[in-house]
Amino acid sequence: MAAPAANTPALEICNLQAWYGQSHVLHGVDIVVRPGEVVTLLGRNGAGRTTTLRAIMGLTGTRQGTIRINGVETVNLPTHRIAHLGVGYCPEERGIFSSLSCQENLLLPPLLKTGSAGMSVQEIYALFPNLAERKNSQGTRLSGGEQQMLAVARILRTGARLLLLDEISEGLAPVIVQALARMITMLREKGYTVVMVEQNFHFAAPLADRFYVMEHGRIVEQFGARELPQKMPVLTELLGV
Repeated sequence: MAAPAANTPALEICNLQAWYGQSHVLHGVDIVVRPGEVVTLLGRNGAGRTTTLRAIMGLTGTRQGTIRINGVETVNLPTHRIAHLGVGYCPEERGIFSSLSCQENLLLPPLLKTGSAGMSVQEIYALFPNLAERKNSQGTRLSGGEQQMLAVARILRTGARLLLLDEISEGLAPVIVQALARMITMLREKGYTVVMVEQNFHFAAPLADRFYVMEHGRIVEQFGARELPQKMPVLTELLGV
């Protein structure tokens, strides 16, 4: 697969419409994410943020519009083909294999055909010392925070460079949330591209380069990190932060 041009967005979404059955959920979403950026989708529950991530992966019903990953149109591709373009999706439900040990979960994912090597198990353990300590523990015996770390770590094993992270901080202890924040900062430094859906504004705000705000299946605001202070009144009105 030829490398994309230097100015090609990692992710470009134009006029994306998506349905679950007869329910029309996304109404013309436009998003651009440049390589190496951390972008956060903000919005209240039901605004369409998770559906946007699922639509990128081909996990909704009907999709219309344009979704380009590194310049490749994917709106008509099946999910496995989209993943092999170097996309990793971490859903809110995590999907840990409970009967396998932490290390077995890490050894399970295959490498994607992207030309990008995934992180080694030792690199994962250096990033998440908690997982190294619990490597022989069954999935069911891991704490919620450890399961979340493991869910993200499995994606990093595959070689994916565009990461779609859905509510990774939800319900976790502050010390675990801090570890996840350090992880995202490190991933940006290593050139990964991250799109996060986050309800925890105070977790997302210091990490993101840019923000998109969704309401009723549409983008209603977009701005860069430098504009955040002046956008706070609008965010308070839209999100209640």
